[in-house]
Amino acid sequence: MEEPWDFEFLSRIVDGFVSFLSEFVEDWLANDMRVSIFKILFSWLVVSLIAIHFAWRVYGNTVNDMYYRQGTGGQNGGAPDSAPLRSGWGGAEGDNPKTHRE
Repeated sequence: MEEPWDFEFLSRIVDGFVSFLSEFVEDWLANDMRVSIFKILFSWLVVSLIAIHFAWRVYGNTVNDMYYRQGTGGQNGGAPDSAPLRSGWGGAEGDNPKTHRE
């Protein structure tokens, strides 16, 4: 029975990855328009992710507190803790209403 993860299979994967990286480095160092556009877009992505990270560090607690409001109105300012019992398709007459407790 042949081993499915033999050395030849792994060496092909590593060779393919190394050739991809060498070609990527050659393209990166070339003075080509598509490489310049890629560099600009990649830089924009990195700067945006860094800005989002720092904004979340500064304003994350404020946003979290706005989303999870504390008070008598329930979570997110919605329904109060216990709603009035309504008869109808919601359940039988004798059922107790379920309430959300944190």
